[in-house]
Parts: sequence; C-alpha cells; structure tokens
Amino acid sequence: MMDDRLFRSTMGKFATGVTVITTEVDGKAHGMTANAFMSVSLNPKLVLISIGEKARMLDRIHQSGTFAVNILSAEQKEVSMLFAGQIKEEKKVEFEYIQGVPTVKGALANVVCKVHSSQVAGDHTLFIGEVQDIVLQDGTPLTFFEGKYGRLAEEQLI
Repeated sequence: MMDDRLFRSTMGKFATGVTVITTEVDGKAHGMTANAFMSVSLNPKLVLISIGEKARMLDRIHQSGTFAVNILSAEQKEVSMLFAGQIKEEKKVEFEYIQGVPTVKGALANVVCKVHSSQVAGDHTLFIGEVQDIVLQDGTPLTFFEGKYGRLAEEQLI
C-alpha cells in the first residue's frame, strides 16, 4: 500500500496558484484557502473546486449553492494564511460582493459561480461551478510548491 506521505510529497511537486473559496450562509461570509481549482469547460463556462469532507466549507457551499474562487496575488500571502487557519489572531477581512457572493478584495481574479453539480470523490467533494461573473486585475500570482508559498520569477528581457 502506498504511503500517505509519499503521495502528499508527490502532489506537492505540482506548482499551483493559491485561491480562497468564499460563500455566504445566513448573511455571514466564509472563506477557506484551496489550491485544488481548475477550469473545466468553455461552453458553458465551468470550473471545479475540491473540498475536503472535514472542511466546514463543504456544508456551506451545499447550503448556499454559490461560491467564488478568488485567485490571490503575490501580495496576499497573509490572506491565504488567515483562511488556511495558519494565523490564529482575529483579523478583519474586507469582502466585496459580486452578485450577492462575497469575494476577496484585491485578488487577481474573482470567479463567481453557482453550483452546477457535485460529486463525492474519496474524502473530498468536487463542486463544478457555472461561472456567473468575473472580475480581473493585473498582477503577479501567489504560488504554492512543496508546501511553501512563492511567486513567479520576473520575466527576463533578452
């Protein structure tokens, strides 16, 4: 049987961007850091997120039927750490609302979705979201590789 640590270490070799998934339930905004995000389809415009069975966000997305994927900029490492539970002290987070869904202010992109479908896969639920709206900004993305935050190297002019 394959060792869990080997599997996690191997998956950590895939460099990703960092997102915060947000939703609203009973008038309260909620968020969680995630790097399991991908585009699925252009027509219709669909994206996929993967939420662990122990995450509080799982029931919240089932309840709300909506979520936003907020692609973080290199300057938003603290935002990621906050929503990953790595920062324990209370910090006020400013949300902006797009079509009634809370989004992270200053993110490179806010992708607002309604749940199109969901599928339980092992110890996670895959939510496919139909994109309702997008807000896009220029900037450098926050990256994640081998369990560490980073940023893309600046392009060298030749």
